[in-house]
Amino acid sequence: MSDAVPKIRIRQLHKSFGAKHVLRGLDLDVPAGGSTVVIGGSGTGKSVLLKCVLGILQPDSGSIQVDGRELVGADSATVAEARAKFGMLFQGGALFDSLPVWENVAFGVLARQPMSRADAQARAIETLGLVGLGPDVADLSPAELSGGMQKRVGLARAICSRPEILFFDEPTTGLDPIMADVINELIRDTVRNLGATALSITHDMSSVRKIADTVAMLYEGRIVWTGPVDRLDDSGNPYVDQFVHGRAEGPIRVGASGIGGA
Repeated sequence: MSDAVPKIRIRQLHKSFGAKHVLRGLDLDVPAGGSTVVIGGSGTGKSVLLKCVLGILQPDSGSIQVDGRELVGADSATVAEARAKFGMLFQGGALFDSLPVWENVAFGVLARQPMSRADAQARAIETLGLVGLGPDVADLSPAELSGGMQKRVGLARAICSRPEILFFDEPTTGLDPIMADVINELIRDTVRNLGATALSITHDMSSVRKIADTVAMLYEGRIVWTGPVDRLDDSGNPYVDQFVHGRAEGPIRVGASGIGGA
């Protein structure tokens, strides 16, 4: 944890669903201008953490600050101001089948900014170029695209408004290894070129090594280790060591809330 004010500051975050305690006092700093990746097995709370930061879920208690402004319990105007800084690449792409590609890309821009459809279309085509897709894709429907192309369109939509903060939810899920590497490189280069802050969640270690500056290990609702990506293999933390090397034996309880739980 540095002395600089983090872009996102999370303290003592709690979230439960009935008797299931998912987040149990989670602390995390996301430095401005860097790429932070949260790792952990299925059921450890990665998606719940992301949804709390995005405002999709309301935490039971704790603090989430963006640029020093508290979002937990904040009024709608404060939350809307923070969300205007966000761009999101969803795990499944989450494209609208009824809209052509360019409208999918420009969806957030049209909703938030006073812009004509012609200008929005031009912005969308320009942004598609940033992720390696040509103007010929703009009028296609998402159903006409491969999985890798859909992921690129999702990334274009995430960056079309030139957000300050980008969120990535398991960005390489469902892709073959080569396309996954292409998407990882696009994410890395896009974040750097925009000068954005990135927060990602994944269990794909190839993706972690490609896109992360900082890695945080989530286990049983808490961050148990944070460090630079180049310390993953010698973290000195038994949870990180077991997860990174895919070992069945270790402190992570397979089938409990650590990995494979609900």
